[in-house]
Amino acid sequence: MPIVELPLLWLLVINILAWAFIHIILSLWTVTIPIEKFMKNNDLYKIQNWERSGAFWDRYFHVKRWKDRIPDGTKIIGQGFEKSAIIGKSKNHLRLYVYESRRAEFNHWLSMLPALLFFLWNPFWAGMLMIVYALVFNLPIIIVQRFNRARLEKVLKL
Repeated sequence: MPIVELPLLWLLVINILAWAFIHIILSLWTVTIPIEKFMKNNDLYKIQNWERSGAFWDRYFHVKRWKDRIPDGTKIIGQGFEKSAIIGKSKNHLRLYVYESRRAEFNHWLSMLPALLFFLWNPFWAGMLMIVYALVFNLPIIIVQRFNRARLEKVLKL
């Protein structure tokens, strides 16, 4: 049960503004985390054997068909490492790309957690819709990060 009953239009406006605020604040915060924190290939970022160096993501989700349509968040917030294309070919640049893809993945895992807060002011059905939104908005980006990173790690033998 929400704390306050609000008209549907107000709920829509509040939810849109809340998500925009959450995405921007978390993105601005994660770009301030030192890159060294993303150099370690911990359990969250480790490419698993079942991912088959990214082939799993393309076989079952056809990532190559749609990954270029996802906007790069760095262009929206005006900060960070652009990952829409690999610009440099040096090993150092490719390693940096891998680390920055871990940062992006971390940001999108983190961005799903606040969905639970939406139950505070939304009816149950709308709270569930906010969870669906969080998954639909963030999981494709996580999949793209893992797909690209798996392929680069294979090339770099990381």
